[in-house]
Amino acid sequence: MPSSTIIAAALRTLVAVIAWASVPALAASDAVLGYDDARHLLARTGFGPTDAEVRAYAPLTRADAVAKLLRETRTTAITPPPASAVDTSPLRAPRGDNVSEADRKAFRQQQVREGLEIRAWWVQEMLGTPSPLTERMTLFWHNHFVSAQQKVRIARLMYRQNVTLREYALGNFGVFLHAIAKDPAMMVYLDSVQNRKGAPNENFAREVMELFTLGEGHYTEQDVKEAARAFTGWSLERETGTFVFRPRLHDEGTKVVLAKTGRFDGDSVLDILLARPETAEFVTTKLWREFVSPDPDPAEVARIARRFRGSNYDIKVALKDLLASDAFYAPGNRGVLLKSPTELVVGTLRQLDLAPGTTLPFAVAAAGMGQNLMSPPNVKGWPGGETWINTTTLLARKQYLDRITRAGGALPLEMIAASNRESTEMERNAPKLALAPQGVADDDKARQQRFLRQMDRGIASLDFDSARWMAQFPGAAPAERAHAAQQLLLATAPQQRPDYDADSRTLVHAIVLDAAYQLK
Repeated sequence: MPSSTIIAAALRTLVAVIAWASVPALAASDAVLGYDDARHLLARTGFGPTDAEVRAYAPLTRADAVAKLLRETRTTAITPPPASAVDTSPLRAPRGDNVSEADRKAFRQQQVREGLEIRAWWVQEMLGTPSPLTERMTLFWHNHFVSAQQKVRIARLMYRQNVTLREYALGNFGVFLHAIAKDPAMMVYLDSVQNRKGAPNENFAREVMELFTLGEGHYTEQDVKEAARAFTGWSLERETGTFVFRPRLHDEGTKVVLAKTGRFDGDSVLDILLARPETAEFVTTKLWREFVSPDPDPAEVARIARRFRGSNYDIKVALKDLLASDAFYAPGNRGVLLKSPTELVVGTLRQLDLAPGTTLPFAVAAAGMGQNLMSPPNVKGWPGGETWINTTTLLARKQYLDRITRAGGALPLEMIAASNRESTEMERNAPKLALAPQGVADDDKARQQRFLRQMDRGIASLDFDSARWMAQFPGAAPAERAHAAQQLLLATAPQQRPDYDADSRTLVHAIVLDAAYQLK
């Protein structure tokens, strides 16, 4: 049996055993959350809640806690974007017989560097945002409305799409769908710019049905062909990367899409998809798997989907019902989800109160664990769940956690300067690990060595003061504070009981290296 299969089987067993053995009883829906339920809510909807955040939510009821979460969401980032991301110079790559290969190569390298800057910027936003739910939903939609830089190529378009994902992340799904369909990165990624009268390209029409709205089995091949005709004429102004409709390229003929007949354009087809009940159920099912459990309850999904569709696709309505439901807090649904690489990387920094001097190495760390931001593996995105774990990624996770919790002691100024120089060098050379299409890997040993070097550059700037961190927890005895730290860091009881009398660094190290730390 392959080692990755053994690891997956062991994780399934671990999840089941831990979840059964160590979760609190259900609380009444109108009762206050308490520490455990507040931690559960914030861990599922953010990146590693801090003790202060959990205590702020603990006195609230489910309804009040969810209302607070949704009320404090954002539509914009607080982190200033890289200058390259908002540059207004022409986007078009150097072209023509007079352009040298050196110029073309320089342009490609520039896009690579800008892509790295955007990854680092997004990780910084995840760390600093006052609304972790906003960034979690932005990440969720990045894996729903998938685009990837290796095909889009122009880094600024990926940044603009990220801005769009955040703007609509907790807004109206119908408006969102129309906006993302005309998003320049999406139009390049799914070949909408090549879709024209007489030679329709079916890529976007197929994926908007299969992956964005209806799901498999709810449309026919003829529906795809007819819808593709409706989307003809959608194009981009190449110099600025803005959407433009070109009437001469649009097929104005009659189309039949999902039993509806008319001279439809692209927006009309999107409205037809939104009118179908399958769309609300498909999106609700994905939200369930993201926030509740790997196994959706059909009756509950149908109930929430009806409310979602009845609200004219208000995303907050669906989230409110999910996060306040009995299923969300059920004992059997605790600790049954695996942290994604981004959640593990960012969440550990947040929970241990660590502020890196540069965030690029941490974007690279997530890539080394299998989640390369801005570069999902294919149009279906990252499958998530147990696929996050294999022999290579499990080792990368453990190495990251080991180094984070061992980082400590004031660094000499020359070491900090050297770390900054190395980070600059890494950006200039565009490490292969962070840029290769996901799943296209070179030699595992070489990749692992690069991952460790790049990760260590970021960790070199950290100083984990374990004693100060432990001092935040109440309790006169060290064992009391140790139990409180464990309660914050773990979704379930540890697989291996740590030594509660150990020194603070050894204790935290043992807790985060426990298998239960991988769960949420």
